[in-house]
Amino acid sequence: METYNQRSMSSSEGARIQDTFQDTALGLVSTRSFPAIVGTADMMLKSAGVHLVGYEKIGGGYCTAIIRGGIADVRLAVESGVQTAEQFGQLVSSLVIPRPYPNLDIVLPITTRFTKLMEEGNYSRLSNQAIGLVETRGFPAMVGACDAMLKAADVHLAAYEKIGAGLCTAIIRGSVANVAVAVEAGMFEAERIGELNAVMVIPRPLDEMEQTLPLASCWIEKHQPLNLPVNIKEQVAEIEVLRLPDLTKLPTKIAEELWNDE
Repeated sequence: METYNQRSMSSSEGARIQDTFQDTALGLVSTRSFPAIVGTADMMLKSAGVHLVGYEKIGGGYCTAIIRGGIADVRLAVESGVQTAEQFGQLVSSLVIPRPYPNLDIVLPITTRFTKLMEEGNYSRLSNQAIGLVETRGFPAMVGACDAMLKAADVHLAAYEKIGAGLCTAIIRGSVANVAVAVEAGMFEAERIGELNAVMVIPRPLDEMEQTLPLASCWIEKHQPLNLPVNIKEQVAEIEVLRLPDLTKLPTKIAEELWNDE
């Protein structure tokens, strides 16, 4: 029954999210670096009231951040994202669609992906910690950068991301100070081994940023059901229940004695 209720709530929540997104605008900003697109998405979330649907990676280093929201919010967020991507020197293109046709939502993973993210409800012990990203061209350089970052500060290696064209990004989590120190160490090591492409430090990521970033499965915590001891049921069965006697089965002589007394 509990599982059925949870599924019903998830379905109703997913339907509510889809209804909410029916009349909202669609915004896209594309870069050629994963750290750049994460930094761009962070700026878009913090500049306007929009929702981050996720990232689309099509190879060759091309990454696109997809957002939804009111038309004014989406326009403002995309403008902020474009400015941020230009500062990184990684901007490829941008797009704002005021009211996307329903078939566009069905074919592209735009609404369904956000619904799935909302239904998962997983929590990570690394949530609300700063994010550090170091992108290299070549896997050995990234591995060397990871080793240097883990040895330089108290950080955790959360995941790594591949976007094609030989680009791979190491993602670390920790306090702002530790992440900054670790990223600096990773930069030097990546340049020593191979080619450093981009770096990014996000001090205070928002919740939607947490849900779209890859995380190591060992840091994911799922709510576990409460397991009660078996002997509790046995003890409940042994409890004696006090019951009143059935008045219809009382001896008839009691009524006769009451009549004689009168």
